[in-house]
Parts: sequence; C-alpha cells; structure tokens
Amino acid sequence: MGEPRGIFCSAQGCVGDVIIEQRLVESKEPASHVPLACSAQYCAFPVDGNVLCLWNTKDPSYQPLTLQGHHEPITAVAFGNTVSPLLICSASQDYVIMWSLDECRQKVLQGLSPRGVIMGTLLGQVLCLRLSPDDRTVAVCAGNKILMLDIESRSILAELEGHQGHVTAAEFCPWQTHIIISVSEDRSFKVWDHHVGSLIYNSPVLTAFPLLSLLIDAKSRQLVTGCANGQLWIFSLVEGHHYRCVTRVSLKKKSESFSRRVESRLCSLPEESQRPCTHGLEKGEEVEASLPILGLAPCDLSAIVSAPCVWGLSSETTSCLWIGSSAGLFIFNLANFELEAVLHYRDFRSLSIHVAGSCAVMSKANDDKAICLLTSLFGRKIVMLEIRVAALVRSQQGHDAGRHLSVLPRTCVGPTSPLCFTTAKESKTPPAPQRQSAGRSTVKDQPLVFHTKVRSSGYASAPHITMFSPKANTRKRGDHSSRRRDGPRCKEYPLESSPPTKLYKQRVLAHGPAAAHCVQYSAGDGQWLACGLANHLLLVFRADLSGTPTVFSGHDGAVSTVCWSHDSRWLLSASQDGTLRLWSLRRAELALCVGKDVFSKPVRSAQFYYVDTFVLLSSGPELQLLKYHIDTCKDEIQRYKQKSRCKRVFRLPTTGRTEITSLSAVNDFYSYLVLTAGRNRTLEVFDLNAGRSAAMTVEVHSRPVHQICQNKGSSFTTQQHEAYNLFATTASGDGIKLWDLRTLRCERRFEGHPNHGYPCGIAFSPCGRYVASGAEDRHAYMYDLGSSTFSHRLAGHKDTVTSVAFSPAAPQTKPHRTELGASQPETHSSNRLSLVSLPTGSTAQEGVGCLPPADAC
Repeated sequence: MGEPRGIFCSAQGCVGDVIIEQRLVESKEPASHVPLACSAQYCAFPVDGNVLCLWNTKDPSYQPLTLQGHHEPITAVAFGNTVSPLLICSASQDYVIMWSLDECRQKVLQGLSPRGVIMGTLLGQVLCLRLSPDDRTVAVCAGNKILMLDIESRSILAELEGHQGHVTAAEFCPWQTHIIISVSEDRSFKVWDHHVGSLIYNSPVLTAFPLLSLLIDAKSRQLVTGCANGQLWIFSLVEGHHYRCVTRVSLKKKSESFSRRVESRLCSLPEESQRPCTHGLEKGEEVEASLPILGLAPCDLSAIVSAPCVWGLSSETTSCLWIGSSAGLFIFNLANFELEAVLHYRDFRSLSIHVAGSCAVMSKANDDKAICLLTSLFGRKIVMLEIRVAALVRSQQGHDAGRHLSVLPRTCVGPTSPLCFTTAKESKTPPAPQRQSAGRSTVKDQPLVFHTKVRSSGYASAPHITMFSPKANTRKRGDHSSRRRDGPRCKEYPLESSPPTKLYKQRVLAHGPAAAHCVQYSAGDGQWLACGLANHLLLVFRADLSGTPTVFSGHDGAVSTVCWSHDSRWLLSASQDGTLRLWSLRRAELALCVGKDVFSKPVRSAQFYYVDTFVLLSSGPELQLLKYHIDTCKDEIQRYKQKSRCKRVFRLPTTGRTEITSLSAVNDFYSYLVLTAGRNRTLEVFDLNAGRSAAMTVEVHSRPVHQICQNKGSSFTTQQHEAYNLFATTASGDGIKLWDLRTLRCERRFEGHPNHGYPCGIAFSPCGRYVASGAEDRHAYMYDLGSSTFSHRLAGHKDTVTSVAFSPAAPQTKPHRTELGASQPETHSSNRLSLVSLPTGSTAQEGVGCLPPADAC
C-alpha cells in the first residue's frame, strides 16, 4: 500500500489543494473493469481477483480489511444503506456473500478469519448488486434477469425477467421502496414492482450503445442513466409524467462548452488576479473521442453554489451529481443541465492513473471532501483520491459571484448619465401655438381696441356656450367607470394562482396565409391585446377577444415587434420594412414614424423604457436610446402635419460589434440595466446610468438567442424583490434557460417543447411562478420554475405556436351556473394566457385555469 501523496500542481501550474492521492495498490490481476463501491466510511474493491479489500476513508492509517470467501473473480460489490450494522455484499460466478463489517472487524481483532453469509450459489454472471433502503432485500442482477433475495431467510422473493441483454445497473426508488428500476445492455430501462414481480414500464431503445450506470434523485424526482458513448439521459419520475424524457446531454459537448466559458472568465480578469485552472489540456493534446459514463453518484453543493430563494429555486432543492468517466470527474447540475466543475486526470502530473477503467465516487452532505476510487484502464493500479469540492468549484467558476447586478437601482442617476437627457421641448421656449393659448388664458375683461367706450368682443373672457351636446356616450362612460372601480384594477393579483389549462376563447386573426408574429397585453391595465401580423397589419383586441378589433395599417413589411406604453395610451411597433411606428390607441392613428433613414441597420427589437421616457431599440450591433415627443394638439385642419418628433440621445455598440438578436429592459419601474443577446451567442448587460457594458457571458445557448424575457410581474401584484432579477432566454433547438441577473448564472433549464427551427416565444406569468412557451407541435407548454419539465400542455392551434402572453390583470370570475334551481356566483383565481400561431388558420386563443370569466375587463 502506498503512502498518501498530495497533488498540488497540474500540467498548467499550481491550482491549490484540490486533490490528494490517499492510497495506491497494485493488483496481481488486471484491474481495468473491476467493480468498485464507496460508503461514508469505507471503499471496497477486489484485489488479486477473488479477495475483497476495504479501505477506511476517514483514517488512511488504518490497516486495510481483506475478506476471503470467493473462489472466482468478484464481479459486483455494493454497500448497505444503514449505518449499524453496516453491510456489504459481493458476488462472483460461485457465490453471493453478505458481510457484516462490524463482525468482520471484531474477528480480525481476535485473530480469526472473518466469514460472511452465502445468499446464493451459481446464479450466473452478476454485474450489479443493490440493497434496498431498509437492507432487508438485495437485488442481484444476474445475466438478463434480476433476482430479489431476502437477506434474513436467504430465499428468492421474485425473479424479474424481460431484458434482452445483461442487466448492468439497478436502483430502488427512495420514496416507493417497492419500485426498482434497471438498465441493461439492450439499451433500455425497465420499471418493476418487485413485491408482486410485475413490469410497470418498459422504455424504448434509447441509444446505440449499452447503458452502464443509473441514479435516482429524490429531490428532483428524476432518473439519470449514462451510456458507453458519453450520453446522459434524464427522465421524470413525477406521478402523471409517465416517465417522459426531460433531456439528453452529451458529456463531451458539455465539457468543451464549459472549458470555453472558464477561459472567457479568466481572460476577463485582471492579469494579477488570473490564475490557471484545471479544466484544460496540455498543448497538443486532444479531447477523448467519447467519455463513457462509468459511474453516477449524488453531490451536495448547497454550501458552495447559491441560488435565488424564490419559487423553489434554492440551493437546498437543487440537485447535483458526480459523473465518473475514463478521462475525469464531472459535477453536473440537474436543474440547469450544466457542468459545475471538471477534473481531468491527465491535468495532474503526479496522479498515478490518467485513464480510468472503473470509477466510484462518494460525498456526504455538508462535507467539503469527496472520495473517489479509480482503477487503471491499461494497468493494475487502484487508487483512492480525496477531492476538495469547494476548492475545485470555486477555482473554475467562483468569479461570477462578485458582480452583484440588480434590476432594482441602488444609486441615483449620475449627472453625465444618458438618462438625464432633456429634450428641446423642455429646454427651449414653447412653440407659437402654446404662446397664443397662454396669452388668451391671461387676458381677462380687457378691451380689444384702444377706446374705453368700446367693449371687448368677449372672445377672450366670456366662456363658450355649448348649444347642443349629445348624451350618446353617457351610459358607456358610466359602465366603464364602474367596471374600473369594481374590476381587476382594484384587486391584487394572487401569487398562488394556478396555471391556465383550458381553452376559453378563440378568434381568427386573418383569412389566408398571414402568420401572427407577436402578441402582448397592455401592461398598465391589461384591457387590450395587440397582435402583429405578417400581412403588415397590427390588430388591437379587447382582452376578452370580444368585439371588432382596431386595425392599424401603414407598415410595408411584417410586424415583428409590438410594445405597449406603461400608461396603455401608446403602442409601439417595429417591422421588417425598417421603420418604427408609434400609434395612438385613443385616436387609432399614427402618432410618430421613424423611417429607415434614421437607422443604419434594420430594427430587430424595440420597446418603451424608463417608464415611457425613452424608446429603446437595437439596430445591428448598436443599442440606441431615443427621446420622443408626441404632439397631442387636436387641430383637425393641420393634423396632416407631423408635429411629433424624436431624437437619438445615446448609442452604445456591443462588445465585438456583434449583431443584437434580442433585448429586454424593465419599463414598469425605473431600472438602469438592459439585457442584450448577440448573434455570436453571447449575453451582455448594459448599465445605461454609467453608459457602458456591465457584464457579459458567452456560450449562452448552442444557437443565437431569439428572445430574452424578464420576470417583470405586473401592476396588479408585488413579488419578492429577488424575483425581479430572474430572466429567461430561448433559442431554437436549445430549450429555455432561467438566469439570475445578479450573477449571470443559469439556474434552471426547461426542456420538453419541440422547437427546432422556428423562433417560438416565451412569457413569464404575473405571479412569477410559471414560464409559458410556444412550440412547433401546435401546443403551448407551461413550466413551473421548480421543475425542469413541463407541467401542462395546451392544445387548440392548427400550426406552430409563435408567441405567448399572460394577462397582467387580477383574478377572473366564473359565470353563474344554475343547477336544480340554485344560482351561486363563484370566484376563481387563475392566470390567463394568450397565444398566436402560424398562417394555417391564424388564430388568437385565450386560456384560463377553469371556466371563462363573465367579464374579462
């Protein structure tokens, strides 16, 4: 046995105390694929073929414990789950033996040979053993079947048959102990009820390579399995999800992407604070063609990686796991499906093993140390490593935590800030019409001629007398005011509302091939719904989709963006014709048009900003800020004259001058930060108070981001202040990622909606608990922030769902229902969701949590 050796240097330099090689042993037999097992106190492995050896992980000075009883090479080893007595089971072609380590240790102290209990004989080639959570049953994976053995009576309780290849791994379900799940070389997994010996679920063939490892995570209720070519499959075990696939991950691609992100972080640091990390390879080396997943184990990072404590997003509920491969160890986050840390064996010159044949990892909760047991793929060495998890993680991604960005402003607006700009209207003398009106208002009972006997004509002093005033709109005004008093504006939106699940109403937007590109509710009152179409039109409906929509025409290209002002008086639209138009909702006419001559590149995104003070837009690689003035003069004779105007007050290019594909900023309250996504898959945050870029992260998605969506809440609800720092990004073929703005860290990833080619939109619910997304299978998908897979799938469209929007209004009211002569009004708190689709039957739909409301506004 070798003495412990400290490993402090990698191939790229000193990295600190990250990994220590505690023990080393050389077996007489090849150790490339021998079984390994780790517990909180011991590591177990076969040495010289048929001798079981145990190392004490807490005190390396303890003498190894050797257990003899097998005549054939040991092929499977597993520890029990109870602390006292601690059991270990070993299997070979001849025997399956159960050992009690406390008894074995006492026998050795007495100078006697320890003995185990033979559970079975000549059961075949056993590749996996697993003990039940109560240590009363052991699952023996012999060949293509699973034998359930009772430990006390040593009898076979059930024989589970159905796999077409050797069973390579099995796990008991922690919350349903009568359920056991197995994977096999036939490339599928099966779910069994071992109490009755029946098959519950049989998966299809997942891949072309054998499945080697298996893990069931109790926190996220997910099944994780890895195969020989480095693919990781994740399935949902939540009741009602029917074992649906959540995502599939390529370990090689994740490792390469992680390396690029770490390099970009290190390059962004000052030279004196840069330090080498352990993720890279030496110059001239190549990455492994494949990374077979040899082992999976839980990993606790709750004390290291922080997460926002809103709607189930906390470090205590976030699950991570160890992935052991032939080239290194990986820490994988089951919430965002990203790597938290990477440790390549070959990066450490003093390590005895650089390519592993077998791997087993164990780390306890709230413990900084992890134990890893490795065997050499091309030799006979077996080593035990001690890994300092915190040092490993912080050396590779600890630099993001110091940014402390926040949507909520923490300082006052600076004197040189672009947000302090004042327009010509505010600084110059008012125009002539305003001077004349001001003069008339100050003249009182003054003669119009210089003769005391000639009285004034009265035009400047006497009020106008209305000879006739129709009363046609009196009733309507009364209804509107009463509806505003008793309507949703006076009620607070419930944070515990349920997601929409049923179709409420459907409207045809256009007859013919006219796709609906965007949809948005009016932010201030939630009473209007705007839809931008590919036929150059902009439609505005009432929120309940009743009545005839108001049509805004004038664009010469498809309307790509619509945005409401905070007071719901103005509507902003951008089109593929390169123009930006601002419409008056009250007059149903154009108030301002900014032509193509103003912008060097087409406008891709535009919105109101800083509580309607500015118009924020992206044109090519630039972020631009426009100050505008809307003339509200009611001169019917000269209304054809363009009196409204705008002026560009600030422009800021992105880092590297890459084209902006999407932008987002808060308009409901004053905020300095603007989020942008670039064509080169970067995410950049700009601080407009300072007039510069504040932070940037690379490799946001595998494709360019086509939408950034912030959790802005609504005027009818107030969320926790941390929740406003959450935002989501989406890209075609790469799902949805949920980010924390304070650290620019991806906290969760949502997978399950098909979106491979068309840019489908996303939206946050006003309560901040749900994210909705369009999809190419004619459905809208609803995600809960605490889960990575969808909770509901909304049907009704006949083509791709391109855009979604939640109503910001308050709880809805069910209509009256009369049954057996009884009439009782009922109320129901729910979110409302509107969604639009592509040309085939271009429709707008609205869904609510239960029955449709009686009066939506």
